[in-house]
This record gives sequence, C-alpha cells and structure tokens, in this order.
Amino acid sequence: MSGGEQEQRNYYLGVDVGTGSVRAALVDQCGVLLAFADQPIMKWEPQFNHHEQSSEDIWAACCIVTKNLRETCWDKAGHFFDLPDFLSWKATGVTARSLCSLVCKWTYSAEKGWDDSFWKMIGLEDFVADNYSKIGNQVLPPGASLGNGLTQEAAKDLGLPAGIAVAASLIDAHAGGLGVIGADVKGHGLACEGQPVTSRLAIICGTSSCHMGISKDPIFVPGVWGPYFSAMVPGFWLNEGGQSVTGRLIDHMVQGHAAFPELQAKATASCQSVYAYLNSHLDLIKKAQSVGFLTVDLHVWPDFHGNRSPLADLTLKGMVTGLKLSQDLDDLAILYLATVQAIAFGTRFIIEAMEAAGHSITTLFLCGGLSKNPLFVQMHADITGMPVVLSQEVESVLVGAAILGACASGDFTSVQEAMARMSKVGKVVFPRREDKKYYDKKYKVFLKLVEHQKEYAAVMHGD
Repeated sequence: MSGGEQEQRNYYLGVDVGTGSVRAALVDQCGVLLAFADQPIMKWEPQFNHHEQSSEDIWAACCIVTKNLRETCWDKAGHFFDLPDFLSWKATGVTARSLCSLVCKWTYSAEKGWDDSFWKMIGLEDFVADNYSKIGNQVLPPGASLGNGLTQEAAKDLGLPAGIAVAASLIDAHAGGLGVIGADVKGHGLACEGQPVTSRLAIICGTSSCHMGISKDPIFVPGVWGPYFSAMVPGFWLNEGGQSVTGRLIDHMVQGHAAFPELQAKATASCQSVYAYLNSHLDLIKKAQSVGFLTVDLHVWPDFHGNRSPLADLTLKGMVTGLKLSQDLDDLAILYLATVQAIAFGTRFIIEAMEAAGHSITTLFLCGGLSKNPLFVQMHADITGMPVVLSQEVESVLVGAAILGACASGDFTSVQEAMARMSKVGKVVFPRREDKKYYDKKYKVFLKLVEHQKEYAAVMHGD
C-alpha cells in the first residue's frame, strides 16, 4: 500500500465443463488459484453405447459451482478462530475469545476494542458486521471461566466429567511465561527476591525463542512486540521479544557439519544425545580456562532466518568468522559452542533494548527444550551477567496452562496467587563473574558483525 491507499486487485472466474462434472476456480491476477468447486453432471444411457446429457443440467451445474465459489474463502464461515480460541469453543461451545490471542495476533485493543478503520482499510469490513460476531464480541482475560464448562459432547470425547471449568486460553509461549515467571524464589539469593515481578524476564526457548517481560505501565520498545495489556499476566503490560529458529539453528549447524556422522556414532555408543556428547567433548578439549574461551577466534551472527528482535530486519543473514580448513569433531564442538553463545548474545541484545526503553530486569527464567541443555543455560547466565532460574517442572507451558484451569475453577483468587503457589524453582544457575571481561569483548564483536553486514549490503545494493 502507498499513501494509505490499498492496491486494486482483480480476480477471475474460470469454468471448465467436462464429461462428468463442471469445475470452477477463482484465480487472481498473478495466476494463483484461490478457491475451487465442482459439481457432477447428470448422464443418461438410453441404449448401449448411446450417451445423453442435458444442457439445462449443465447450466444449473455452472450456476451451483459459481455460487459455491462465492461462498467457499468467506460467506459460509460462521466464526474465525485462532487455535487456542477454537479449542476453547470445541470444549465449551462458547465463542468468547481470549484477550491474549486478540491483542497479540488480531490488533485488538484491551482499552478500545476493535478498530473498524483497520478492517475497512484491508478490505475485511465484513468482520465489523453484526457486532463483530465472526471474530469475537466477548473477550475474556487469561484464566477466566468459559460458560458452563465442559459440554457433554466434549466431556465424552475427552474422558472427563461434564461441567468442569475451562479457562480462557493463552498462546503457548505466553503460557510458558505464566508457568515460570511468578515462582517463589525465597532463599535462593536472587536479586528479584522481594522485588516486583516486573524485574523478571521469562525466556521460552525451543525451536524459536520468546522473551516475555511485563510492566505496570506500557513501555514501547523498538523491535520488540507490544506492549499488550493483560496478554499474559492480568493487570500487567507485556513486551515480547523473539529470536527466530534458535533451536533449529543449532540443529542446522551441527547436522550440516562434516563430522556429524562421527558425532552420531560416538553419541550412540555412549548412550548419550548428540548434545550431551558435545557438551562433554567440550569439557575434554578446553584448556585451563572456562569452556567458553574456546571460541576466542570464532564468532557467529545467528540470524540465518532474519532478525525478529530488536532489529526487526528479515533481510539479515547468518555470519560465521574464524573458520579453519579442518572439519574434525573438535571443530564441530567449537562451532556448536559459538552458535549457542551467539543466541545468548542475541538475548543480551534484546535485554539491552528493553532496558533502554524502561524495563529493569535482574533475573532470567528459562523454560522450553533448550533450557534442558546445561551449556545453553550457562552461556545465557555468563553472557547476560544475570542468574538463570529453571523450574522444578520442565514442562512449564503445561504448568502455565494448568494455572489457567486452576483460576477458572475458583481455587485461587487471582492468576498471580496461582503462579506463586504452582510455580516451583528447580535450579538456579549463576553467571561466572570472572569471565565477564571475555564476554564483553565477544559482545563487541557480535555487534560489529551486523554492522559490517549492513555495510556489505550497502556496497552491493548501492549505486
């Protein structure tokens, strides 16, 4: 769009009358088939090897497929759901939407509601009709009870009693944040003890990573999503940073290395995962210093799939500097280490952007698949200079979802109370302060990498 005007798009209807059916398709001006419909044609065989069809029936079939096409990408749709709200509807028959889904993905404002002008601008003014019935006109905060609970039909399908409470849902990463960020940390020597929950940052790290920070007042952070009101913890504003394909990047670097078959064989022989084996191998090859010093000459910029936060630049690419001609298991282990460090540096980059905008963060709370990797956790502590809290229960997303159910059942007076009672600290990993100077140097290199990449792009794409 340019100057606030939407580009005019044209669509075309193609109809094909075959021997057995009439077929129709809606095709856009780029030749992309957007919708398809077909309708059988009647046939008669008055005697052997004689076939007849009705032109009136053929015309009727043409009319049916054309009408079906018009009603297929849109008019027949009763409701448009995000997945969490669809599942809630299936469980309860209630079409109420979760505030989390709507504010984070549907441009809904907790204060002002839907913005009619936005839907009209993008050509979806149908959504405004009938008091927004198709996209939701009842919006509930996380943990609110839905209707009369589980329906008879859903209860039978799930093997649960009918009528038990069902909570308004959260997006999975937000449920993970809910499951870890409110834990009682007394007795662990953490700076966040006795401080507002706003001093904590939840990091949900798996295939990708999400960085969830909350505040009492809205904070706008360039390159970080939000602020969203009550999108995770009711009564608090949420900012959501992110790194695309973090876990996937580690897999990509390790599995694409020439020494990966050797790694697989040795890991299998020792009954370990490839990452547990790599971690132990790094301990074997490290010198007198901490294992992180093995990457003194090897640096990675991790945005192989673009940068989500805090640069919000999908054009960025991955970078590796310091490669050697050898490709043995030692080289693979050190490249793996440098990649893990790069992800941690990316987290530090996001935290610095959030703090520059007004957040005050002292403690990290990690959950998700990558939090099970001790190297990943220690690098986040060392590189950010902050202690990392790991939950007693590894599956924090499920704990967060259960917290919602506990609130909907009325067993707790608030989500905050349920968080404090149901989230338990399992382990605390402190940063190795003696390594701070080394990681500060590597962080300078980390920032230089993206600076140089932008310079290279300017050279190649400039005049």
